[in-house]
Amino acid sequence: MKTTLLKGPLIVTQNSSRDILRANILIDNGTIAYIGPDEPQADETIDYRNRLVCPGFINTHTHVAMTHLRGRLDDIGLSEFLRETSALDSERTSRGIFNSALLGLYEMAASGVTTFLDLYYSEDVIAQACQKVGIRGYLAWATLDDDKTTQKGSPLDNARRFLANTKRTGLVHPCVGVQGVYAASDEVYLKARDLAEEHGTILHSHLAETREEVYGFRKIRNERPAEHLHKIGVTGRNFVGAHGVWLTMNEVRMLASDGATISWNPVSNSKLGVGGVAQVPEMLAAGLNVSIGSDSAGSNNSQDILSSMKFGSMMIKNERWDPSSIRAQELMDMATLRGAKALQNDVIGSIEVGKSADMVAFDMESPFISPVIPETAVKSIVYGSSIGAIKDVMVNGNFVKRDGALIGYDPAYFEDCNFI
Repeated sequence: MKTTLLKGPLIVTQNSSRDILRANILIDNGTIAYIGPDEPQADETIDYRNRLVCPGFINTHTHVAMTHLRGRLDDIGLSEFLRETSALDSERTSRGIFNSALLGLYEMAASGVTTFLDLYYSEDVIAQACQKVGIRGYLAWATLDDDKTTQKGSPLDNARRFLANTKRTGLVHPCVGVQGVYAASDEVYLKARDLAEEHGTILHSHLAETREEVYGFRKIRNERPAEHLHKIGVTGRNFVGAHGVWLTMNEVRMLASDGATISWNPVSNSKLGVGGVAQVPEMLAAGLNVSIGSDSAGSNNSQDILSSMKFGSMMIKNERWDPSSIRAQELMDMATLRGAKALQNDVIGSIEVGKSADMVAFDMESPFISPVIPETAVKSIVYGSSIGAIKDVMVNGNFVKRDGALIGYDPAYFEDCNFI
């Protein structure tokens, strides 16, 4: 078992007291074994006195195998975006999905994301990319009606095989997804829910992303999507709904009572022009768990949670004419602790003894973040930092980025690469 001592960083712990402290961190076999002033013996000691360390970021909504679409679907609305991606999806190969996912995982590793929740098909292929890069993936196989899919065979059968045949590991967590109410019947939602419960895993779905989705569904069913999914018993504690821009307060309270999570995707929502601003302050006040996601590089166009935190906070502050309407600490919580809660994983999301060594280390001498003092550390990360200040990223005690360089990344591999 390898031990590593990180000597003297400034630590944003994200513990229950939100302590920020100067201390040494001992990592033993991927787990945080000690935090404090002592210097235990270790196989490797790294001088971290000029590092600001926080928990690894948790991206609770993306489609990592769509990374190759960056820049190809810009300046169009969601309906056209979905038509275009559906056509492109029908042409894809396993090799193309692997390569696009691989590129997206390196992008997330570079930007401090250590855990992500994905929604796509061929998640067995994406699992291989997770193992190669070393990023923890919660991989939700997308289900929908058989007559609306580009998948070969029935999406529900495909998801069932994926969960049955994929072993849960430290990096790979098989999950169940549903595309959304515009593509999936109640039967699909209920079978997907049952499958997720059978395997004790996450159920992930797009939800209330656009006015068109909400009012189109209401016109047919005389109910709003979240209201309906609550009524049929889908939105339980393992449910993560992506977007939630067009939720009413009544739906927010329903989801909160169910113990569900909304993954807020402010950059993608704004870029796609979905209209409105998610009622995030009200969601938090109502006790609804809110995490944060990037969405795909096809609609964002990055999978960088730093930019999602900053942009999302600015959007709320400006829309409310109130800079105190959402605070830096709340954004940091969404990207760490609340993300861990969404994924029902109690060993990630904070830097504490006994938890997984998932960490992001910022260079405090970098012009992108300097100067940093304990009182401003969280604000420096949420409002003032950028990927350029991230030196190291660690997952399960293993570096996926070190001294500013991605481990295993070969840009030559992606030249003339098959992404289809």
